Amino acid sequence: MKKVLKLGTGYGENVSGAFLVHGHGKQRVRMPLPPGPGPFASPGSGGRQVTDWKRGSYDRKKGIFMNMIRRVSSYILFFGVFMLLGCTSVFALPPEDGNQRQGIDVSMWQGDIDFEEVAGTGVDTVYIRSSLGSDYTDPYFEHNYERARAAGLNVGFYHYVTARTVSQAVYEAHFYVNVIQGKEFQCRLAMDFEDLTRLSAGEANEIGLAFIRTVENLSGKGTVVYSDAYNAGNVFGGELTEYPLWIAEYDVSEPSSQVNWDSWAGWQYSDTGNVAGISGYVDLDRYTDAMFLEEAGSVPGPVPMPEPSSSTVEYTVKSGDTLWGIARMYRTSVSAIVSENGIANPNLIYPGEVLRITLADQVSSSQVDNTYMVRRGDTLWGIARMYRISVARLAAINHISDPNLIYPGEVLQISASGSTGDVGRTYIVRYGDTLSGIADRFGTTVSQLAAVNGIADPNLIYAGEVLTVS
Repeated sequence: MKKVLKLGTGYGENVSGAFLVHGHGKQRVRMPLPPGPGPFASPGSGGRQVTDWKRGSYDRKKGIFMNMIRRVSSYILFFGVFMLLGCTSVFALPPEDGNQRQGIDVSMWQGDIDFEEVAGTGVDTVYIRSSLGSDYTDPYFEHNYERARAAGLNVGFYHYVTARTVSQAVYEAHFYVNVIQGKEFQCRLAMDFEDLTRLSAGEANEIGLAFIRTVENLSGKGTVVYSDAYNAGNVFGGELTEYPLWIAEYDVSEPSSQVNWDSWAGWQYSDTGNVAGISGYVDLDRYTDAMFLEEAGSVPGPVPMPEPSSSTVEYTVKSGDTLWGIARMYRTSVSAIVSENGIANPNLIYPGEVLRITLADQVSSSQVDNTYMVRRGDTLWGIARMYRISVARLAAINHISDPNLIYPGEVLQISASGSTGDVGRTYIVRYGDTLSGIADRFGTTVSQLAAVNGIADPNLIYAGEVLTVS
């Protein structure tokens, strides 16, 4: 069988003298010189010129080099296309259906909202926080509900779960359904369970499942699980994935597929949105049809509350712990922990000390809503803007001497009293504003604004700073 050798096509080809080395130097095949005249004529060539081997070798090397460049370029192009396809089809969690609506979710922290103006921006759906824990109704719940309905918006409700046991979860579910009873709504009832401090994955799933099943049983309405991408991929799973997912993930083109759900029903894609009719930041969402009930309706009520129950846990004090922080973690009070453990000085606890803590279903939740746990990447300015108060005031409430120095895991108190009245009306400073101009606008004085917001120099305010104006 005749072997055919193609020149200039094989990987690793090399031209050396008057013969070709082919195949990574393993086999040499001699090639005759082309006939021709000239000083490099082969015997019997008839005087015809032979190829200029110096130039020919250069040209062949150049051709081989260009061939390699083309191959590398094709590999890069292929890899780029693969990555592009991967980012859009492999690593992106798809929506449950193609029809998406623009929505927002709100609570007391957005203050007085002009829902007519909101509706004019293209937003057609709003999720309203109704309640938190076992006894706390959002003070703006009724106000937000009536105004949103009047503006013709689709309405949904969410409850912030604080339960640490299954029995607490059942109790909170009863409370949630009683808060929203008689209200007309179009969207699934949402469970917002994001504070999983000191809970194992198994405990978190048991609590979440108990809450959401109880809500469905009591209300007769469908539910949805709200979760960030981390918890949806690393904590929540199993039977919870049978319920639609409302995922929170920011600064991405599509939610990550690294979760235990096959698709998303709702996507909260920003927590720093700006919408006409709302002062300050608001959460921005996309909702598919899976977030909506087949038939809008209401929950009849009231439903009887279960008997309160309690359980006891043990907590080992760690370095940096405070009694106030531990009390917040377990939804109890400092005085209750002090009494149960016979602590003489609440300011003096030691690493390694074991505390007994009773978890009761009827503990107050108002203080929980008045706190914020610092996360990696947070700034005091960002937290202040989120809760619509000034940096100076937030620093003063929490006795922070250096506003540039806060730590992940640190728990901040948002207002001094924990009441909504302490929040007050707020104004976000814009470029060109002066304190005297803001004072005139809101019918107050420079000295009063400076005093309320802890401003040392009335001539020095910053764009983006949130001032309490009344």
